[in-house]
Amino acid sequence: MSFLKSLFGGRSAPAETPQGEPVEYKGYVIRPAPFQNGGQYQTAGTIEKNIDGVRKEHRFIRADSHASLDDAKTFSLSKARQIVDLQGDRMFD
Repeated sequence: MSFLKSLFGGRSAPAETPQGEPVEYKGYVIRPAPFQNGGQYQTAGTIEKNIDGVRKEHRFIRADSHASLDDAKTFSLSKARQIVDLQGDRMFD
């Protein structure tokens, strides 16, 4: 049966990487969302803020990769804080 599955594309979809817990930072909500890429975890996440009653969201992906999911989440949070400090609300323009 497994031969037929592989022959006809019966493979299961890869499991989605769970996002990290949201963290508040200077009025923004940061959600780390690293994903698996070639056996490593890619730095990624979202930064959100309500501005004038409208929820704005900035998604980021960086070239940094990590061997463990926990390291990727920690670094994604660090990178998001850096984006907030450097760009502030301009990231939503």
